[in-house]
Order: sequence, then structure tokens, then C-alpha cells
Amino acid sequence: MATFRLKKISSNPDMNINNNTSSSSLKNYGPDFINFLNNSPTPFHAVHSMSEILESKGFKKLDETESFQGVVEKNGKYYITRNGSSIISFIVGGKWDPSSKEASFSIVGSHTDSPVLKLKPVSKVSKEGYKQIDIELYGGGIWHTWFDQPLAIAGRVFVQTEDKIEAKLVNLHIPLFKIPTLAIHFDGKQNQAFTFDKQSQMVPFFTKDSKKIKATKSCCDDEDEGMDYEAFQSIKTMVERHHIEILDLIKDELKLNSVNEIDDFELILYPNQPSTLGGLKKEFIFSARLDNLTSCFTSISGISEIADNKEAIANDSTIRVSASFDYEEVGSAQNGGADSNFLPNILERLAFVYGDKQKDLKEPLLKSFEKELFAKSFIVSSDVSHGVNPNFAEWYESNHKPNLGEGVVLKINGNQRYTTNGYGMALIKRVAKENKVPLQLFVVKNAAPCGSTIGPMMAQRIGKTLDLGNAILSMHSINETGHVDDLGHQIRLFKGFWESYNKLQNLVQL
Repeated sequence: MATFRLKKISSNPDMNINNNTSSSSLKNYGPDFINFLNNSPTPFHAVHSMSEILESKGFKKLDETESFQGVVEKNGKYYITRNGSSIISFIVGGKWDPSSKEASFSIVGSHTDSPVLKLKPVSKVSKEGYKQIDIELYGGGIWHTWFDQPLAIAGRVFVQTEDKIEAKLVNLHIPLFKIPTLAIHFDGKQNQAFTFDKQSQMVPFFTKDSKKIKATKSCCDDEDEGMDYEAFQSIKTMVERHHIEILDLIKDELKLNSVNEIDDFELILYPNQPSTLGGLKKEFIFSARLDNLTSCFTSISGISEIADNKEAIANDSTIRVSASFDYEEVGSAQNGGADSNFLPNILERLAFVYGDKQKDLKEPLLKSFEKELFAKSFIVSSDVSHGVNPNFAEWYESNHKPNLGEGVVLKINGNQRYTTNGYGMALIKRVAKENKVPLQLFVVKNAAPCGSTIGPMMAQRIGKTLDLGNAILSMHSINETGHVDDLGHQIRLFKGFWESYNKLQNLVQL
């Protein structure tokens, strides 16, 4: 990677902590991140990719339905998944004692989902000689960017076996679908504003219909016939609900004997164009799902890398936690979301564990130290930030214009849509200074709406929280843009946070 000097971030000397650091001093995570993105077209695939990274570093998978007593030990590395789309990993310090004054949780939180198109439960539609699929809009995407893009499909398929139903990941890897725009000759105003009906005009097609669609008889056309209970089914079969051609592709990909083995599925459309490095020096990342697979990658990379520092872990009194949740784009209240009981439950159970197998089994704690631990803990809520768009710079607050490649962005909002406050600022600035990580500041203009993150909901459940993220362009578009250097900046910051929180948790006095 070419060397160039980072510009000054702020006139504030506390913020301008790394203006002499060149990009050559950072590890280039670009190729690894591109590989991660291309292997993670859905939250299910992202969690699978993250699990593989953790297991390569010796993390053991725990079952949420089983006891932690006698299982979780000091110096141990573990992870837990929920719904296949959310994941929590943690490292237990060698000096962990939930009743001690020094014990706490140091947490980095992110989310695995992005605005996408999902197949509806009944997706089979046809119009004007085209076979199409009916889709549902998930989250707040910039939907016009999905038009005229070759789209592939991936997700989770539930397969019937002899004695159970098993979930399997599927990714067809082919440009199967497309949503065509209306030619400009029909509507000359499209260059001014492209408007469309999301229900009837945003429907992907995938092949020509070779035969006419026959009208089917309604269930209620003849009330005298009654119900055939011998042929009863609660809802229509998969073949009735979805095009057989798509089911056949899934059957072949999973090497099933018949489409009848497909019990159901959750499928997502994604751009078939692979994620890639771009720009003159390959410094940019061009990809879908940077919001928020960026933070998923940096947090899982950070915690997996510090897992190698056995001496530091042995001397640590904290539990270091990385948590990535699904459903952020739609409110996070669902099972496995940041506003669910997933993380609080795991942390409360750890508050009952000595980390000593014999002691946990013979002298189990009768009191949970959850409340005390939460009061001493800190959460870094990591979601991508808005980088200044050079073509629309007037939309940004003049003194808060983060640039791609120039450091991690602290996200601030007086109305607490972001949770950053003075305590968090003081703490993270010290971490950044000790680890030579440049920081930037972002605040929206007073007249502009402000997005939100998992930060506020985690703060109300657990405790002190700060919001930050890497700057990107075109947030919520089908193709967003980030910067390679910021991956290294953020991973370095997370590692510094986890490694130093044990000594820094009492630094700032409230």
C-alpha cells in the first residue's frame, strides 16, 4: 500500500493524537475484509464466518441452554450464537472474580444485518410473460440503487430429515434476478427524481414464463365441498408458494434428493457483484453491507487477535466481550437483537461464575453480582458513521465532517440518539492516545434528522456506553464505500480498549 500522511483531525491536541502516523504503519486488513464480505451475504453467513475466525483462535462454542457452572474457566475463550444470526464471544481474565472490586465487562457491540430485499412467504408471481418473485423491503434502504443490478440469493434453508428439521446455509452465487427501471423515453423526469411504487414496481424477474398461468380455484369457491381432512395441510406447500425453478436450484446446491425435503427458508437478495478494493491505490472498499459488517469484522478480528496475548489475559480481572446482533435495522427488539435479553442473560450468568471448575461445582455462588458488574462495565457501540460526501458537503455540519481513512469517528447527538458523553469521550481518548489511533467527531446539523444505533438500548439495559464507527459514503445504498486504513485504526482501538480497560475503568471520576 502506498504511504501518505494522515491529515490533522482536529485543532484539539487530545483528538489530534496520530497526525504523524502513516498508513504504512497499519496492517492491511483489506484483503481479509473483502473475503469476509464476499462470504457473508446474509446475517446467517456473517455469524458463520465470525465463528470460523473464533474457532481458528481456539474459542469454544457454548450452548445457551446449558449451565456455565464448571464449563466457563479463567483464561478461557468462548462464543455463543442465537438464531444463527447473532453472536457473543468473550475471554475470561485469569484474575476474574465476580465479587472483586476490579471485575467488570468491557464490551464492543455491533450488528450483523443490513437493509435488504427478502423473499415473501409466498413469492411466486408472474406478469407479462415473466416469472417474478415477490419481495419484502427490510430496513431503510436507498431502494432505487437496487434497480438494474444483477442480484443473487442466499440465506437459511430448513431441510427435513428422517427425525428432525435441520437448518442449512445456502448461497447460489449466480446473477439470478434483476429489477428493471423504466426507460427514460417513457418518463423524461427520471433524471430529476426517480419515484416508483415499492409494491408493484420493485419486483425482480428471473426467467421468461413459457406457459400461461392458469387460474386456481379459491378455497372458498364451493362451500358445499367442505374440507378434505385426509389431504389437510396448514398452509400451501413450498412448490405452491415458490417457483419450482428456484426450489430446484436450492435442492441442487444442498445436494438434496427432492424439493420436498425443503421444509421452509429465509432467503435474501444481494448484489451479485463481488466486494472489491478500488481507487487509485486500492485504498477504498466498494461493497454492499459495510453497514454494519465493518464493525462485525473489526470487533471479531480484534478479540481474536488479543486472544493470543496469554500473559495479558492471565493478569486481567475483566471479561472481554464482543457482541454482534441481528435486527438493528428494524428496531432490535426481536430474539437475538440488541434490545433482547441475549447479552444481559449471558452477562448475568457469568456474574455467577468463579471461573474455577472445582469451586463452581462445590461452592456455587448464591448471589449474582450482575448489578455491581454492570455499574463498573463499559460498552463501545460500533456502527458505521457518515463520511463527508464531496458532492453534497452542504448537508454536513461545517465543523464535523469526517473523512474516510482519517480515523475512527466518535458519534455525538445532544438528544442521545447516540450515547457518547463526557465520560466516554475521556475514556476512549485515553485509549486512542495510548494506541496511536486517530479520532474524528461527527454531529448532524440541527435541522437534519439523526440515525440511531444499538447504543441507547444497550445503555438502558447494561450501563455506560459510547457510540463510534468508521466513516463510509452512500450509507444504506446497495454499494457503499469505506477505507482500508480505517479497518486497522478501529481494530487497534478495540484491542487497546480490551487490553487497558482493567486499569482504566477507574480513570474518570464521576
